Amino acid sequence: MSDTTRFTKSTIIAALRNIRSLGWIKNHRNVHNDGAIGNTLEDLLGIEENNLPLPNAAEWELKTQRRNTTALLTLFHLEPSPKALHIADYLLSNYGWRHKGAGTRYPDTEKSFRQTLSYMNPTVRGFFVDIDDNNRRVIIGFDPTKIDDEFADWRDILSATGMMNYDKDYVPYWGFDDLYHKAGVKLGNCFYVSADVKEENGEYFYRYSEIMQLSGFTLDKFLCSIRAGNILIDFDARTGHNHGTKFRIKPNAVPLLYENVRHI
Repeated sequence: MSDTTRFTKSTIIAALRNIRSLGWIKNHRNVHNDGAIGNTLEDLLGIEENNLPLPNAAEWELKTQRRNTTALLTLFHLEPSPKALHIADYLLSNYGWRHKGAGTRYPDTEKSFRQTLSYMNPTVRGFFVDIDDNNRRVIIGFDPTKIDDEFADWRDILSATGMMNYDKDYVPYWGFDDLYHKAGVKLGNCFYVSADVKEENGEYFYRYSEIMQLSGFTLDKFLCSIRAGNILIDFDARTGHNHGTKFRIKPNAVPLLYENVRHI
């Protein structure tokens, strides 16, 4: 697609319908993963990234996912506040644990803070997601009584360093307004395409079988999806590198974020 070529909503729908009619399409990339499903569709549409350039309309996002998958779909990356405290570094330095590669792949002091957190459901290390409606925040909670005995040594370290008492001034959070702005930009309007996948002789093929046009993203639906356990928050940091904090959603739950769902 040239720089001046643009889709209208009707032409992108027609293009997606045409791609669906092609049936099985060979993977365009050298590797097969969930990203390759989206990359192949982008190639077929002639776009470089998943933002669809539609004139005289709000930006539309293109989201793809394998049908019948159990994998979470990343919605967006957003580091928690308070930003000035580098709160992800705070969690890593004070609540991190020895990285499994410490002393081999990484320095002996390498720590890890890798957790996938859901609403009011503490992990085996005691962390969970909560919603503070009064202060309009999504927060990360910590309940040390939920730490599994498997991590007794780590629990003892927290006790010795005073970290069992979660300091309210350092609680990681995302303000509702920040979340709405970030999610609204990334998810305000969306074409959500599901693909079947098959392998033949070591080659992968995709069939883009289900197309939905989603609009009317709302903060209330986003928060409801957190409360329902459909949206999770994923920390993936180690001393040498922070892979970023992700908001991720369970398969087939994307339409629940929108007021308007149209099957194409």
